[in-house]
Amino acid sequence: MSDHSALRSAARHRSLPRTLVRIGLGAALAGAGISHLTVARDEFQAQVPDLLPVSPDTTVLASGIVEISLGAALMLLVRRQVAVGWVVAAFFVAVFPGNIAQWLHHRDGFGLDTDTKRFTRLLFQPVLIALTLWATNALGATRSRDR
Repeated sequence: MSDHSALRSAARHRSLPRTLVRIGLGAALAGAGISHLTVARDEFQAQVPDLLPVSPDTTVLASGIVEISLGAALMLLVRRQVAVGWVVAAFFVAVFPGNIAQWLHHRDGFGLDTDTKRFTRLLFQPVLIALTLWATNALGATRSRDR
């Protein structure tokens, strides 16, 4: 691949829509993380599965710090966006049991006050994962290496 076509390929993978989605996801993650530590601390505790060996408050505080870090990384570490994308996608997979626990145990939080609302929320987790992988070009980078 020539230098010129490599630059065009890199530019295509850093398109404005991908950049806007990546920054939006990063800002949303950072904002959610801040709310874990402040105004929505009790709400987030409703999502903590009973299986965890630490208190719900400790879990919420720790996940808030992780979310702030991941959000900042998504927005700022452009040269590492593929790796960050995979880590954020893995984080979204890791917190999914909390969303399932909220639904299974009929716990209200964030306006999710019916089983239908809580179940519908579950459908958005795969969307977040897909958006993260697309916005960071994590899947495209993997396919490029496989060729």
